[in-house]
This record gives sequence, C-alpha cells and structure tokens, in this order.
Amino acid sequence: MISIYTDGASRGNPGPGGFGTVIKKGTRRKEFSGGFRLTTNNRMELLAVIIGLEALLKPNLQVTIYSDSKYVVDAIEKKWVFGWVKKGFKDKKNPDLWRRFLQIYPKHKVKMVWVKGHAGNVENERCDQLATEAADGKNLKLDLGYENSVNNKKLL
Repeated sequence: MISIYTDGASRGNPGPGGFGTVIKKGTRRKEFSGGFRLTTNNRMELLAVIIGLEALLKPNLQVTIYSDSKYVVDAIEKKWVFGWVKKGFKDKKNPDLWRRFLQIYPKHKVKMVWVKGHAGNVENERCDQLATEAADGKNLKLDLGYENSVNNKKLL
C-alpha cells in the first residue's frame, strides 16, 4: 500500500505557486516540491497529485492519495473528469494537467481521500510547508500550461 499526501499553494490566485508531495510506503518516504512564477492554487493541487503518481516506478500499485482539495478529489472520485474528457474539456480549466493526470491514473488502483486542510494532519501540514516554501522560492519555473492559456485569452 502506497500513501501519497499532496498540497498546493498560490500567493495570489493567480500568482507565484508551489506544490508539495509526500509518498510513504511502510517506513520509506520521499518528498517532492516545486515552484512556479504564475499559476493557480487548483493547478498546484492537481500537479501535486500528478507528481506523486508519476514517481511510482511499478504499475498496478494500491495507492491512496490524501488531498485537501475538493476540486481534485471530487473531480476524480465523482468521476467528473471522465465526463470532461468526453466533452473535450470544453469550458473546463486545467485541461493540460487533467490530460497528464489521465495518462498516469489508469496505471494504478487509486483511491482519493479528502482531508481537512490546516487541521493538524502531520503529512498534510508537511505538504503545505513544502508547497508554500516552493511558492516563496527563487528561480521559479514557468507554468507554460497556465501562462499560454492566459496569453491566448488576451489575444481573443
């Protein structure tokens, strides 16, 4: 059984943002984080989940993902994202990340669990720390999916 804890942060929405991911299997643990110069909280919440799943090397693992994002948990557990695919993500945000998620998701047996944020869950708090430190960091990366979508809307 693999446990993945995730969180995303944004300083402004949009603004500088970051994600934090903790993967646990037994006594083993691995942490991931990254920051972007312009993004949204929801993008970082979803990216944290993607990074966790992409880090798993073997297929067909039992994975429980803990997230404080209703946006991410409900889209997956209530199967909304699969309806969005059928409609070509028309009028939906973050289609680039959802498509990336859908490439890795079927490779495992994934269960999503919503946890209340900032409620003392040790691993969720650690992910929040990783995400906010990444958002506040220097040398932030470009979130091309977000910045390209914003620039394309400005052209219309």
